[in-house]
Amino acid sequence: MATDALVAHVRSFNRVVTQRIGALDDHYLGRGRPLGQNRLLWEIGVTGCEVRSLRARLGLDAGHLSRLLRALEADGLITVKPSPIDGRVRVARLTRRGRSELAVLGRRSDELAASMLEPLDDGQRGELIAAMRTVKRLLTAGELELRPVDPAGADAQRCIAAYVAELNRRSDRRYDPAKGVSAEPREMIPPAGLFLVAYRHGDAVGCGGVKHHPGAPSEIKRMWVAENARGLGIARRLLAELETDAMRSGASLASIETSATLVEAIALYRSVGYVEVAPFNDEPFADHWFEKQLV
Repeated sequence: MATDALVAHVRSFNRVVTQRIGALDDHYLGRGRPLGQNRLLWEIGVTGCEVRSLRARLGLDAGHLSRLLRALEADGLITVKPSPIDGRVRVARLTRRGRSELAVLGRRSDELAASMLEPLDDGQRGELIAAMRTVKRLLTAGELELRPVDPAGADAQRCIAAYVAELNRRSDRRYDPAKGVSAEPREMIPPAGLFLVAYRHGDAVGCGGVKHHPGAPSEIKRMWVAENARGLGIARRLLAELETDAMRSGASLASIETSATLVEAIALYRSVGYVEVAPFNDEPFADHWFEKQLV
C-alpha cells in the first residue's frame, strides 16, 4: 500500500512534468490549441484511426472525445466519417492541412525535447533518459493485457492487416502473405498453435502467433506492435508467451524468419537469444532466419 510520503513524491513529480512540458498552456507548442487536441492529432496519425480506438487508447469518455474531434474538424485538420468496411464504425483521418500541422508539431516537439536535454551534461542526459524509460515501462506495465484469440477474429485480423501494411510501407518488395510460408488461422489455434493479441486500454496494439510441429521447431509468426505502443516491452512479452506455449507443446527449438527492413525486430530476437541460421524455408520475403534453444 502506498504511504503518504510516496504519494507526495508522485504528486510532486507530476507537477514538475506537467509544467516542464507545457501541459498547462492553452497554446501548446505555440499552435493555438491545448495539449489534448494536439495529442489527438498524433494518435490519429497519417494512417487514420477508428474513433473507438482513440477513446480506448486515451481513456477518454465519449463526450470529451467528441468535443475534441469537433474542435479539430472545425479547424479543418481532420474528417470523421463512417468506415468503408463497416458503416457502424467511425474513422478519424487527417486532412492535407492536418498532415502539415502534424509535421509542424513533430518538429516543435523535437525542439522542446532538445531544450530539456541541452542544459545537461552527457552523464545527466543519460541518467534522465534511463529514468524516463523506467518510468514509462512501469507506468504502462499494468495497462497491458495479452489474450489468446481466434486468429480469424476482428482484432487479430486488424493487427495482421496493419502488420502487412507496415511491411509494404517499409520495403521495396511487395509482401503478399498468400505467397509466403503459411500462417493460416487454423494453424494457430490450440492445440496446433496459439495466437495472442496485446491490448492496452482495450485497444489491440500488438499480436503474435506460433505454429507447432511435432518433433520439429515451433514457428513464431506475425509478430507486430503498433507504432504508438512501441518501447513498452510488448513484443518481448508476446515472444516470451509464445515460447512458453512452444515448450508446452514439446518443442525444444523456436524458429522465426524476418525481413531486413525490420531492424527493431532483428535486434529484439538477438537480444533474447535467437541465433541466425541458414534458411530453413523458402519464405520469399525473408532475409534472416533465426532459431532459439528453448530447453
